Amino acid sequence: MQTEVISLKRFLRESVLARNTFWMFGGHGFRLVLQAVYFILIARALGAAEYGAFVGAVSLVALVAPFSSWGTGFILIKEVARDRTTFGRYWGNALGVTALFGGVLLCLVLLVAHTIWGSAVPFGVLLLVGISDVIVVRIVELAVQAFTAVEVLRKSAELYIILAAARVVAAAYLSFVAHSPAALSWAVLYLLSSVAASGYGLFAVSRTLGLPRLRMHFSRAEFREGFYFAVSQASATVHNDIDKTMLVRFGGLGATGIYGAAYRIVDVAFAPVSALASAASAKFFRHGESGIEGSIRFAKRLLPFAVGYGLLAMVLLYAVSPILPVVLGSGFAAATLALRWLSPLVLLKSIHYFFADSLSTAGHQRQRAMVQVGIVGLNVVLNLWLIPAYAWRGAAWASLASDAALAVALFLTIVILRRRANPSDAARGVAAEVALRCQQ
Repeated sequence: MQTEVISLKRFLRESVLARNTFWMFGGHGFRLVLQAVYFILIARALGAAEYGAFVGAVSLVALVAPFSSWGTGFILIKEVARDRTTFGRYWGNALGVTALFGGVLLCLVLLVAHTIWGSAVPFGVLLLVGISDVIVVRIVELAVQAFTAVEVLRKSAELYIILAAARVVAAAYLSFVAHSPAALSWAVLYLLSSVAASGYGLFAVSRTLGLPRLRMHFSRAEFREGFYFAVSQASATVHNDIDKTMLVRFGGLGATGIYGAAYRIVDVAFAPVSALASAASAKFFRHGESGIEGSIRFAKRLLPFAVGYGLLAMVLLYAVSPILPVVLGSGFAAATLALRWLSPLVLLKSIHYFFADSLSTAGHQRQRAMVQVGIVGLNVVLNLWLIPAYAWRGAAWASLASDAALAVALFLTIVILRRRANPSDAARGVAAEVALRCQQ
């Protein structure tokens, strides 16, 4: 037994991936606790309808937010993971693009929201959430990606914790100090907490890794690759959030609040898998240099852990679902059934997450984007059909069908790409993989 403990300690000390996964898992675990606290606080303070207005605003903004950074964070990870000296250039590009594109997209969001919702969601809520999530929170995510690129995941985890902690403080103020809490008052506090976290993120990256070079210089290939990264991220976001946006229009704010609460718990439950993927991000890109064979070989080492956790989380979510009305309030009674129906999403996401990363890190970002856009189309059609008739139940059915279809489509794409690969390319991929393992 003592020998096994010593071996485990040695493995954690010598393996960069193990240490980074430990930091991200620990950071995400603490973040989960903080997220649960502020989620409960704001849900109880706002009630289903006001919470639904906030969820609707967040979901609509999330549909375009990935385009504000134009995939520059992922390009930063890829390039800096391979050449540390390029950090200043790609860090500066990422910040400049986010500030410029974010302002344009914010105006677009406000125009679209007025067109599809009218006055259902207050303009002030949309404006404040838009500034937060299109620009300010994107800077936090870029800071996380900057530390990910150099595999300093302890700092990445720290940034996530600071953002969650700031929101707990804001939610506590809303619940215990603010008079007559409403979606608008929470939107103000939501923005302030985001500003605090992004300010710390900028300071931490600049102090630890270096100052940005704000030149806004992109090659045509980088601009195109950034677009595909943005499309993939936006497709994933649309896939997750379009149902909530459509629920505001076709199901009402109450149904949106119930469904949004259940989906939020699913997102929280998925966080450990997200932590593993974040910790492995830089290594994924290095393995992907040898092509699809290298990235798939690395994904196979991670998938068993992700799938095992997904199965366990699915069972636990189903089991604990009856306590939701007790924790969130009687207005969320229907969230029990919603969470039971949505619980398989954790398993499905645990599978297709690594299929998607296998394509991106092997240079097949375009194929990944095409698959995800196709599934988004399926999701929209299903929601248009099911939500008007079944409200949040229809949204749940559409989510399950779309996530299952995404896993299958990504798997088939990988199979096709591997069959098209030349035998000589596969042999070089194996050789590169062996050389990479020797370096580790």
